[in-house]
Amino acid sequence: MFTGLIEDVGTVAAVEGSRLAVQSRFDDLGQGDSVAVDGVCLTVVDTAVGRFRADVSAETQQRSTLGSLKRGDRVNLERPLALGDRLGGHLVLGHVDGVGEIVARQTIGEGVRVELRIPRQLAPLVVEKGSIALDGISLTVNQLLGDERIALFLIPETLRATTWGDKLPGARVNVEADILGKHVARLMEGRLGG
Repeated sequence: MFTGLIEDVGTVAAVEGSRLAVQSRFDDLGQGDSVAVDGVCLTVVDTAVGRFRADVSAETQQRSTLGSLKRGDRVNLERPLALGDRLGGHLVLGHVDGVGEIVARQTIGEGVRVELRIPRQLAPLVVEKGSIALDGISLTVNQLLGDERIALFLIPETLRATTWGDKLPGARVNVEADILGKHVARLMEGRLGG
């Protein structure tokens, strides 16, 4: 489980079939540890100084942007939440629900307003002023713009400390809806008979 507060921006060192090698500042990862890469929970298979490797399943490659990563790409990294740590973002599982696309970006003062198209099936799980994880980052939905579009405002710190400073219209991003919304939707589905 993660918080959506990015700890490091790593660089893809190699893509070896379904195995991903990432350079990072993390020096405490070991074999079997979890790490979120652009919001996707992966299991570390081995480490070296300043680098870790993790396997990316076919399901993950299809459901996220990890299948299109290439050497030199920057990725958001977060280690899992430890019991007793502060929860500064929101509960993020690292189980990506789908891929969205940035459709507009506008600088407002020192921040940036972003409009994003999300998969239609995720729209009922997203609420105004609610949480959403995009490329692993805990963000607040500022506005719902119809069935498939949302708007967010990114503060300067988010732009500086994550890959969002580089994201332009057309960029694809991993989307994880809030776990509370997913559970409520599932309960309501059962109550209403599908």
